[in-house]
Amino acid sequence: MTQQQIIPADHAPPDHDGARIASFTNRQKAAVIVRLLLSQGVAPALDRLSADQQADLARVMAGLGPVNRATLAAIVREFTWRLDDLGLIFPNALPAALRLLEPHLSETVRDGLRREAGPGADSAAWDQLAALEPDRLRPILERESAEVCAVLLSKLNVAKAATLLADLPADRAHVVAHAVSLTATVTPQMVDRIGASLLDQMQAAPRPAFKASAVDRVGAMLNSASAAAREAILDGLTTHDARFADDVRRAIFTFEHIPKRVEAADVPRILRTVDQDTLIIALAAGFQAAPLTVEFLLENMSKRMAEQLRDEASGRPAPRPESGEPAMAAIVNAIREMEEAGDIRLIRPDE
Repeated sequence: MTQQQIIPADHAPPDHDGARIASFTNRQKAAVIVRLLLSQGVAPALDRLSADQQADLARVMAGLGPVNRATLAAIVREFTWRLDDLGLIFPNALPAALRLLEPHLSETVRDGLRREAGPGADSAAWDQLAALEPDRLRPILERESAEVCAVLLSKLNVAKAATLLADLPADRAHVVAHAVSLTATVTPQMVDRIGASLLDQMQAAPRPAFKASAVDRVGAMLNSASAAAREAILDGLTTHDARFADDVRRAIFTFEHIPKRVEAADVPRILRTVDQDTLIIALAAGFQAAPLTVEFLLENMSKRMAEQLRDEASGRPAPRPESGEPAMAAIVNAIREMEEAGDIRLIRPDE
């Protein structure tokens, strides 16, 4: 609407429609295009415009009367011509330019330009914060004051704010939810400063060294541990951090979890990657440790293969834990490797 564009001097839009749309200003033409998009079920990202631009668009639309088909067609032709001929769009104000360059500027230059640009520059920080995943925003809710958290939640879309609020411990969630009721008197300037401060913290934070979360990493370690060692470690974790221990328990995927997490159709492909001697030992150990898993695996392979494996596994003496547990873990590891490679998809615990 107010962006500036570069159009070569020797180029001009088609002039055969000029007389028909000569009475329309650029703002009115933009309003016609927006109205056309809305009528076709397309939602233009109007929230990316400034508050003044959004209000200006609404006022222009309110002042337009009916537009006949020929005039609409002429406006669309001019609009599409301009899109086709467009080379570059540049920001028309320092705050917009700062928003474009901010990730690439030094902290000193960025802060200086923010002061020069005035209050409007800080409001762009909320657009960047709102685009972050909940996992990136969650630490803010854990360390900041309830009042700051209330402002953050109020600036996010409802679905993301609800997810973050629901993940907080009950006592903390109550405090933050109540703080939202106290934000009515917060000035727009203060909200912008809070957004800029939070974004600075996010950008200053070092990139995590590990791609997987701490919960997933501990869960993966315990997947391969013996049952006794796994329970001992989880008991210790519960003593130090009960919430973290609960999250780790949900992340753990063991031989017992296979029927609930693995698609039946994937069983033959999974078992083809496991050495047959290891598979037989795992099934023999599973008859006692996890009979439901053994039956799930046998039921989802060919009948002939299932009968052969059942006979061989049941004919063996029960393996000792030091041989049975590694064999069952080998099947689990095969499943994990196939999932990470994208060959199979595990069923989520909450599905």
